[in-house]
Amino acid sequence: MPENGLTTRRQLLARTGASVASIAFAGNLTELFAGTAAAQADLGHTDYGPLVPDPKGLLDLPKGFRYRVLSREGDPLRSGGGTVPSHPDGMAAFAGRHGRVHLVRNHENRADAEIPVPTVGGLTYDPAGKGGCTTLTLDGGGEVRAERVAIAGTAVNCAGGPTPWGTWLTCEETEDRAGTAGYAKDHGFIFEVDPAEPHRSGAVPLTAMGRFQHEAVAVDPRRGIVYETEDAFEKPFGLFYRFLPNLPLGSLGSLRAGGRLQAMRVPGVPDLSSVQEAGTRFDGVEWVDVPDPLAARTPVRLQDFGPRGITHAQKLEGCYWGGQSVYFVSSYARRTEGSAADHFGQIWRYDPSARALTLVVVFGPDTDVQLPGESPDNICLAPSGGLMVCEDGNGAQHVFGVTRQGEVYAMARNRQNLGTEQEPEWGEFAGVTFAPDGGTMYFNCYSPGTTFAVTGPWRS
Repeated sequence: MPENGLTTRRQLLARTGASVASIAFAGNLTELFAGTAAAQADLGHTDYGPLVPDPKGLLDLPKGFRYRVLSREGDPLRSGGGTVPSHPDGMAAFAGRHGRVHLVRNHENRADAEIPVPTVGGLTYDPAGKGGCTTLTLDGGGEVRAERVAIAGTAVNCAGGPTPWGTWLTCEETEDRAGTAGYAKDHGFIFEVDPAEPHRSGAVPLTAMGRFQHEAVAVDPRRGIVYETEDAFEKPFGLFYRFLPNLPLGSLGSLRAGGRLQAMRVPGVPDLSSVQEAGTRFDGVEWVDVPDPLAARTPVRLQDFGPRGITHAQKLEGCYWGGQSVYFVSSYARRTEGSAADHFGQIWRYDPSARALTLVVVFGPDTDVQLPGESPDNICLAPSGGLMVCEDGNGAQHVFGVTRQGEVYAMARNRQNLGTEQEPEWGEFAGVTFAPDGGTMYFNCYSPGTTFAVTGPWRS
């Protein structure tokens, strides 16, 4: 039923000059759009105006905004030790000493990746793995002062999430075993990365947190519970998990002490795509222990969770903590691929105190008539209030802003054409995040691998 009777639906136009977007919002979204105190009072801001074509053909931004290319795949790593790897994906920014910023950047490299993450002694899990993370250290002026490997020998590092104690959890979006694709070790784990001193964290899989096709994580800063999304590619689709650590007041390495992995069950809802109305709320959400977190014989999502089963969802991707709740994204669902219903993106909120799950944002099937593949992927809170959403679909690719008033606007558009003039193809955006002071937005172009920093007249 609608949450507290506050359900609203609004069809909204994205002022991109190229697309039409519709989003349904529900309820009081104060937590979802919580930025600065000023932003909360102002309900977030409207767009920054139309995108201006970039004469360099890299990135279109609104007037007054500027970008800097921090890193490009194929260039030398600035601190030596190899080449900038392919496929930058999830990313987070951490405050360093003397005004520095440490960017930790995933590389979603599979076994056939063109440019692997270089192997480094003490930081390599499986020498056959081509994925991992690199870090960029920026000075107070935004200049890159160091760029180095943070972890290597992992596989398909898609997203992840920051911890309250200042580390990055990088997630392998695969469940390949040793002997598959040439791997020497099992994959499908989460690894912890120290953004400032990677050798402190090493390359240790957090096995108790499960072995499956991880996407993203978010940590409850009060309870220390870690929430995890699974982006399984085939039906039955992924699950939404929580990890109850044995040492809930975390610090670097504390997650190695183990804990319990559980999967979410919404009674009577085997597939979240069947829920179509923004504002629908489910009370009494249950958490069921995962029988075999290491998936020694059976993938976790196929294991026996009892006669009442478990709740699945297609394309479970972005995940973050906001206010008193955890939010997670289902990028899309398609009946032709096995989902119960179609949608072009959902954002869900789980409130641990109330044990309640609410569908708070729906990107409708008519979200984008000119770019029919548009769907939300990585998301982050903007310091000025609202969200920044990376688009992962067909056609031109954008970073969209969404205000607390429900307005959708284009913040950036990729101009790097990977195809031909007759059949253009643009790489998706990923890893959107903000500097600790809120003055710079960072994000990646997946291909050709490029890391951007965007500055300008941010409203706060």
